Amino acid sequence: MKSIFDTISFDCSRNVTKSYSTSFSAAVKMLAPKIRQDIYNIYGFVRFADEIVDTFHEYNKEALFEMFEKDLDSALENKISLNPILNSFQYTVHKYNIPQSMIAAFMKSMKLDLHKSEYKTYDEYNEYIYGSADVVGLMCLKVFVDGDNQKFDELEHAAMRLGSAFQKVNFLRDLKADFEDLNRTYFPNTDLSRLDEHSKNEIIKEIEADFQAGFEGIVKLPLEAKFGVYTAFIYYKKLLSKLKKTPSMEIKNTRIRVADYQKFGLLAKCYVNYRLNLI
Repeated sequence: MKSIFDTISFDCSRNVTKSYSTSFSAAVKMLAPKIRQDIYNIYGFVRFADEIVDTFHEYNKEALFEMFEKDLDSALENKISLNPILNSFQYTVHKYNIPQSMIAAFMKSMKLDLHKSEYKTYDEYNEYIYGSADVVGLMCLKVFVDGDNQKFDELEHAAMRLGSAFQKVNFLRDLKADFEDLNRTYFPNTDLSRLDEHSKNEIIKEIEADFQAGFEGIVKLPLEAKFGVYTAFIYYKKLLSKLKKTPSMEIKNTRIRVADYQKFGLLAKCYVNYRLNLI
């Protein structure tokens, strides 16, 4: 029965989320049950694409990505895939009418990671972030508003800015791995080998502005989504705060993270703020 295969596919997407990101998985659990699975389905798809370009160094990554892209096209066209992750994703795409343009933009940015190592202009930088992060936020927003196009249009800009903020925090946190292991630098006009406090603080100011714009959208989200998105927002804000307090030299040499006990504290704070209608 197809329903059994779909259930197995959904389980795969949920397990991918839990295995790759305990923080994001915790935030998804704060969403209303009726939309959790669809966010797992989106995350599973973007995670697998990202893994191909970031970690499968012993294999022909371009060939693997091309295969993945063909399987994706087939899944979207035929509304089924023998790849459980793509089968889950196509289900959510068709359920919420996620535009092909968003998926194409995401795949374009992922494909850039196969060969592009430096972003010299802000146009290049912003285009990459739009595809790798902003459209992921927009896909999730499609789920959150559940067909309310007016609400989507109202929150579109904020969702993109929040996606940008999350991605830029990841860039700053993963500076060492991106530069040394993947030979990539994303921030334009910044010599990462000589990152100083001024350059770091300029990047942080940019991220803080994105967070502020993103928060203005969070408070307007449907109740089913608000607590979960707010939880992710608070986690990333805490991570940015730690990066802000960390000397630039240390950021270049280590990966800053939020300890598990701090995550639990943040979750409790989020719950209190939510119950007191402070968001």
